[in-house]
Amino acid sequence: MAKTPWQEFSKGLIKENPVLRLVLGTCATLALSTSANNAIGMGLATTFVLVGSNTTISLLRKVIPDRVRIPCYITLIAAFVTIVQMLIEAFSPDLKAALGIFLPLIVVNCIILGRAEMFANKNKVLPSILDALGMGAGFTAALLSMGIIRELLGSGTVFGLPVTAGFLDPIIIFLLPPGGFFVFGLLIAVANKLAERKGGAPAELGCCAGCPFSAACAGQSAQKEDEKEETAK
Repeated sequence: MAKTPWQEFSKGLIKENPVLRLVLGTCATLALSTSANNAIGMGLATTFVLVGSNTTISLLRKVIPDRVRIPCYITLIAAFVTIVQMLIEAFSPDLKAALGIFLPLIVVNCIILGRAEMFANKNKVLPSILDALGMGAGFTAALLSMGIIRELLGSGTVFGLPVTAGFLDPIIIFLLPPGGFFVFGLLIAVANKLAERKGGAPAELGCCAGCPFSAACAGQSAQKEDEKEETAK
């Protein structure tokens, strides 16, 4: 059954949240969630690339040869990442410096290539745009939630403004990798609980045909199926 525009958009917020439910893009999530400013900057940049690449790939889905679709997708994604880099460098050099290497690495973000292969390649333009907006909003919300929590507890500020001065000393570990993993785990637990209340598990993302690890994933899936059959017997 076809989804409504709202269902197409909202699935990325909780049910299929790319970070907290599908566990994609975790490198950028953990590295850039030490402050709310970095988190929202990375989230908006990724959303722009998602919308641009999904739209273009959906428009060209019947033109791009199947055998070279992955290189074509990466080329299109790289073009939009270049646009984002130039815009950020022109209007917010400080943000570009803060995002560092993770800004150009949007090109290889699993969320973007995954949505291109699993959704935009198979759907019309409007659903692809709504899917990109929803996934981008879910990614931004996850980063921003982590950024606010880690900055508040680790620095005593939110968006650089002092909040806990005078009654809570900064807990530096929240700005370090262990604190990032701790907050990440808590948010995953919350997202899973919310998704259970709404009903339904996240959709299987599957492997891209060009992924070098697709054979390993397939082998693991087959092993799990065999274990389920043995347990059932």
